[in-house]
Amino acid sequence: MSPRRRDLLVGSAALLAAGPASARIPDLELTGRFVQGGHAIGRTWPNALVFVDGEALSAASDAGWFVVGFDRDAPASVEIEVRSDRRSARRTLAIAGGSFRTTRIDGLPPSTVEPTDPALLERIRREVVLKTEGFASRTAADHFRDGFDWPLASYRITSPWGAQRVLNGTPARPHYGIDLAAPQGTPVLAPAAGRVALAEPDLHFEGGLVLLDHGQGLITAYLHQSRLDVRAGQEVVRGQALGRVGMSGRATGPHLCWRMKWRDRNLDPSLLVKS
Repeated sequence: MSPRRRDLLVGSAALLAAGPASARIPDLELTGRFVQGGHAIGRTWPNALVFVDGEALSAASDAGWFVVGFDRDAPASVEIEVRSDRRSARRTLAIAGGSFRTTRIDGLPPSTVEPTDPALLERIRREVVLKTEGFASRTAADHFRDGFDWPLASYRITSPWGAQRVLNGTPARPHYGIDLAAPQGTPVLAPAAGRVALAEPDLHFEGGLVLLDHGQGLITAYLHQSRLDVRAGQEVVRGQALGRVGMSGRATGPHLCWRMKWRDRNLDPSLLVKS
């Protein structure tokens, strides 16, 4: 074999070896559910800064994955931009509007709708601080990238996400959760891996509450549990038991209220469930 042909073959082999590796990381790839309450899962350069409508809100993981959430009242379009060194890429997404029904719940104890007792109000203020700290958790993980499972093996949806609530005849804020009815004691399972950001067994409104951090400010919440099987700071894997279905807190029957937040935005967790 001539030296020139040998050099060409070696060069071609090097290109073939390097090509697929470099092609794995796109400038900006976005998939997901581009609707109010939905999300975008992105892939870009490792550790790139992520801007949403011009505001730096997050950073991609070491593998280049990131998530962006769209609130219930998200505008009709959202611009997502990534920046790394002197490189940048951006896309503008059209966000479809949601259709949110009204649900009414009667028979709740007045203290869970419009509390007035000073001692109870002080307790609620202390619990707000705990929940705020839990939702502020920011791990660098990207456990969201493979989608979620439902947190119960069997359930019946009794209240959809985003519904306008009327409690004891009084209009309340929208319901930022999905109510999944199931028998008392049904295991509540982690829909994806994460770190427990909060585990409180007896909050006034939420009852037994677990917050699970899936990375980059994407937090899921599990309300009204009768028993908790995890502790704050614990790492959990997909399918691990977080606790048991109950009716603690503001609840009229055994069910799990499943919620999701990305930073200060309320998201529909069912939209991340793998089909």
